[in-house]
Amino acid sequence: MAEVLPPCPSCGSVYTYEMDPLLVCPECAHEWSLEVQDDTEAEVVVKDAVGNVLQDGDTVTIIKDLKVKGSSTSIKVGTKVRNIRLISATDGHDIDAKVDGFGSMYLKSSIVRKVL
Repeated sequence: MAEVLPPCPSCGSVYTYEMDPLLVCPECAHEWSLEVQDDTEAEVVVKDAVGNVLQDGDTVTIIKDLKVKGSSTSIKVGTKVRNIRLISATDGHDIDAKVDGFGSMYLKSSIVRKVL
C-alpha cells in the first residue's frame, strides 16, 4: 500500500516526494524534514501560578498588583478576568484577555490563578 505524504507546509501542494531524509515540493522547491513537522505539532500546556492547567474560556483572578503602561491606575489584586484565550508565548505573555476598565491586553500565566 502506498504511503501518503503530507502536503507542502509552504504552498500546500499535494505533490510532495521523498528525497533521502527530506521531503520535497516540486512546485515551490521547499524542502523539510518529516521529524521536524511532527515536533511542531506538540501541544504546550499552560499552568497558572499555583499549577492549575489553563484552557481557553477559563476565568482567572489576578494575584498581584499590575502597573499598566500609559495609565495612572493599576490592576488590583483579585480582579477577575473572564473568557481568557491562550496564545503562543510572546515575551513570556501567554494569555490574551479583556480586563474590565483597561481593555485587551496580554498577561503572564505566572500572575493569575484559575477560578475553580
